Amino acid sequence: MQPQGLCDLGCRLLRRRPLVEGPGIHLPRCLTTLDLVSLGVGGTLGAGAYVLAGDVVRDQAGPGIVFSFLVATLPCLLSGLCYAELGAHVPYSGSAYVSSYVTVGQLLAFVTGWNLILSYVLGAASVARAWSAAFDGLISGYAEQGLGTRISLHAPQVLAAHADFVALGVVLLLTVLLAAGMRESVLLTRLFAGVNLLVLAFVTVAGFIKGNLRNWELMAHDYLLAESRLNGTHSLGAFGEGGFFPFGMAGCWDDGTAGCLCPLSAPLSAPTGEEAHSPRLAIPLSLVVSLFVCFMMYSGLSAALTLLTPYYLIRPERALFEAFIHVGWTPFSYVVAVGTLCALSSSLLGAMLSMPRVIFAMAEDGLLFRGLAWVHAGTNIPVLATVVSGVIAACMAFLFELIDLVDLTCIGTLVACSLVAFSVLVLRFQPDEDSGSSKENTRVESQETQAECDVISADPAPQTGCLRLGWALCVPGNATPSAGSGRLVYLCAMVLVLLLIGLGLVLAWWPDRLFSGDLACVVGVSLLLLLTSGALGVIWRQPQNPAPLHFKVPGVPLLPALSIVMNVCLMLQMSPATWTRLAVWMLVGLAMYFGYGIWHSLEEQEQEQ
Repeated sequence: MQPQGLCDLGCRLLRRRPLVEGPGIHLPRCLTTLDLVSLGVGGTLGAGAYVLAGDVVRDQAGPGIVFSFLVATLPCLLSGLCYAELGAHVPYSGSAYVSSYVTVGQLLAFVTGWNLILSYVLGAASVARAWSAAFDGLISGYAEQGLGTRISLHAPQVLAAHADFVALGVVLLLTVLLAAGMRESVLLTRLFAGVNLLVLAFVTVAGFIKGNLRNWELMAHDYLLAESRLNGTHSLGAFGEGGFFPFGMAGCWDDGTAGCLCPLSAPLSAPTGEEAHSPRLAIPLSLVVSLFVCFMMYSGLSAALTLLTPYYLIRPERALFEAFIHVGWTPFSYVVAVGTLCALSSSLLGAMLSMPRVIFAMAEDGLLFRGLAWVHAGTNIPVLATVVSGVIAACMAFLFELIDLVDLTCIGTLVACSLVAFSVLVLRFQPDEDSGSSKENTRVESQETQAECDVISADPAPQTGCLRLGWALCVPGNATPSAGSGRLVYLCAMVLVLLLIGLGLVLAWWPDRLFSGDLACVVGVSLLLLLTSGALGVIWRQPQNPAPLHFKVPGVPLLPALSIVMNVCLMLQMSPATWTRLAVWMLVGLAMYFGYGIWHSLEEQEQEQ
């Protein structure tokens, strides 16, 4: 490809959307701050609280899961803060995707939106699988025996052992409900979330009343005694070394990835921003409240569960139900069972409510098929996007195992969170967009970008206004950002991300060599930290946009950089199979983008006009 062709392609990939509300279809503002909080809390406190927490306790962290949630809270908080600023800055439907479009260009915006779709679709499928398991446990396994075993999926390591008809039916039923109207869906979510919080509060209080601190100090002889009493009726979990950290601190750190469900509270509210009253205030407030409530509930629940029953006796699919039976409170176990189904229903509704909003925003911009942006005139719901995403989630729940769905959901969410942190880092140092019409701004920006590309390709010599090292290291004279300082921050931010990925690789793969004083690791990390500090210093010395917002992330550029490196470390804990599935998903998305989106986007059509 000729240099001019490469430059034209680069200009297309970096086209940015003006930060103004365009003339397209807009969803009605019908959500209060309480609605956003209920969606965030309801969407987060689902499978993670009732099913996956038991799995982590039994085989990976033991009572140390309390520490795992504490460790996971920091990256969750940083991701939530970044989402909050973007929600205040870009309060439109699918705002994480839109904000990326505003700051880092079309290609990375598509990657952000595509990963958000992945996290929501698979999140809904995983919760549906958990709902099916909880329901099946209440009816003594009749659903699995009567339906699941009749269709075996002969594809180990790829598909589930048996098809899940209950999960399929639940997702399709809720898809019909969501297509009926927004207010009805939100009211039902609020009801389920309220019941869920009451049950979790009851479990926490009961754990501290009826629990036994000795369950945090179990040793080998306790394990052997429990095994002798079971008489082969139930297999015990792994024991480890006993004590509060039976699987060591490494197990707790690795299982911080189980707490990756916590960051889901951030994106769950973001795609509904356009439908909120006073979104610039409601979105940041709802995110902060959701994060705090979810952290308290996860911590209290994990502590109560490990106090009520020894960690090696826990069965993940019925963890809380059997914990109350273990301490002799059998009647209350049914209260917990009802709470489990309500919580999973709330979480499923929250994830399914967010899916079509991201698809709608991308389709409206032309990056996905435009028909998906169709909104029903009577219900003001993007019906086609809702139905398509619901059917895909139902098929995923029908075919794949819960743990595979959860891992892929986590890695998709972490990729999106990292891109959001990058967007905050760049957006804070960009000049204000003109408040004129969206169409005119886009045409002018495209013409200017094309002119710059033509000049660069014709004459490689530095031009006036190009980035110079001396100018980058000096404090600019302007109090507000300029186009030149914005481009400098963009370049430094990309270099910073590469350095942070390298740092995350060392911390995730060779921590033992690093902390044992291995010379190569120490020198490598020192060099990476030095270069990272230099990039952060250059960004920090540039003027920030003084536009007033209801919320801004403190400590920019340091906190977004910390968010990126923590997300990278968590992603690197994922298995090779999870990375392979993510690669397949991204290949499908990039094929769709280069085959359709790049040629049918609004910016492409306006440039042709």
